[in-house]
Amino acid sequence: MAGLTRRGVMVSAGAVALTGAMSRRARAAVAPITIVVNQSPWFEGFRKLIEIYEKETANKVTLDVNPFAGTLEKQRNLVRSKDGVFDLLPLNGLFFPEFYHGGFMLPLHELDPDFKLDPNIPTFDDTVFWDEKTKTTNPKTGKLMGVPINPNIPLLYYRTDLYAAAGLKPPETWDDLLANAKKLNEPPKTYGMVQRGARGTTDVSYDWFPYLNSFGGTMFADEKAGDFTVTINSPAAKAALDFYLRLAKEAGHPNTGGQAQAQVIQNIVTGKTANAIMVIAAWSQMDDPTKSAVVGKIGFAVPPHAPGFKPAPPLGHFVGCIPKNVPRERQLAALAFLKWFQTFDAQTKYAQSGSPPVRLDVLRSALADKPEGRWMKPLADGLVYARQMWTVPEGAQIVGVLDLRLNQAVTGDLAAAAALNKMSEEIHAIMQKAGYKTGRLPDLT
Repeated sequence: MAGLTRRGVMVSAGAVALTGAMSRRARAAVAPITIVVNQSPWFEGFRKLIEIYEKETANKVTLDVNPFAGTLEKQRNLVRSKDGVFDLLPLNGLFFPEFYHGGFMLPLHELDPDFKLDPNIPTFDDTVFWDEKTKTTNPKTGKLMGVPINPNIPLLYYRTDLYAAAGLKPPETWDDLLANAKKLNEPPKTYGMVQRGARGTTDVSYDWFPYLNSFGGTMFADEKAGDFTVTINSPAAKAALDFYLRLAKEAGHPNTGGQAQAQVIQNIVTGKTANAIMVIAAWSQMDDPTKSAVVGKIGFAVPPHAPGFKPAPPLGHFVGCIPKNVPRERQLAALAFLKWFQTFDAQTKYAQSGSPPVRLDVLRSALADKPEGRWMKPLADGLVYARQMWTVPEGAQIVGVLDLRLNQAVTGDLAAAAALNKMSEEIHAIMQKAGYKTGRLPDLT
């Protein structure tokens, strides 16, 4: 600055600012977009990443934020309208089938024939693909429909300090978890295990599916092959529900039937439970001193399994998809965001912003070796086993049945066998009415 007058400095600074503004305008080569997104534990990190995207590219993104159910309703209504309002839809892994089946979403190769999902991003049980002819999520014959936005699966959250004091190891089997939970169960100070047993929008059903799948149970005989015989009342399913109820009774919260996701998270961060199975999206709250009394004391592990079976955490992820009913310039702008979003650099910043990244190489990077990244490798390991709960558009009806009957089993209003028989009967009726190849197992006695 030597030799410059004060006025000269101001003019030079103004010139730099003008040059920067022109540069940002030059970089902003795509139309503004709007993303409808739900207010969830991973939203804050996503919001921060959007700010980084806008700063790096000068592209404009507006977020329309709603509760989970409100977001889903907006998505359902607006994809059916003549002129779409939202340019990118993060579709939840439990409800994306109705959008694929309805033909509302645009295959990404129609915007860019060369676009591919980065090989470091898993396909989340192939839910990013859709074969319109067979109505299956087939990676060989299906088209790429979106890019995963959030890798939500449940992990076991456990108190490392309590485990260390009691000489315990993270459980591998459900029996291991029960033994640990019983040893650490000191109500009302600390519960051995808190479960998400409430009736809601995939509350108790989502909480129970890791048990169902890892005991060898299924909801349908062979969904990917088109056999929708209802098997939810199999002996394996009953063993899974019996164990779930036993865990609640012997080492759980006294009001398991009233514990939804928010209540389970609250029990964890206030130090009221030694164990819980919760979506990874909640991890950032564990070390937030403004929210957590257990900072640095929560460990993470892949959910347990029954002997002879593998872990099977259910998918609760989100896939970013582009609707057909918006102008092409905005579709291309949405694709530009997805291209940026799936890069290693963006995913690293996503993790640093507080949201779980979707790239396995980021999950296994040096970030995972830091105390604040201790959840990353368990998440990467868990994603290998993650399973889709269903791939039919009738999921919203099915989950209503599941949550009602499972909650009744948790609260003692129905015995386990009766609850499963009711589920089987009602899900079979839904599938039969919709015209699927279906049947059902004989009632449990």
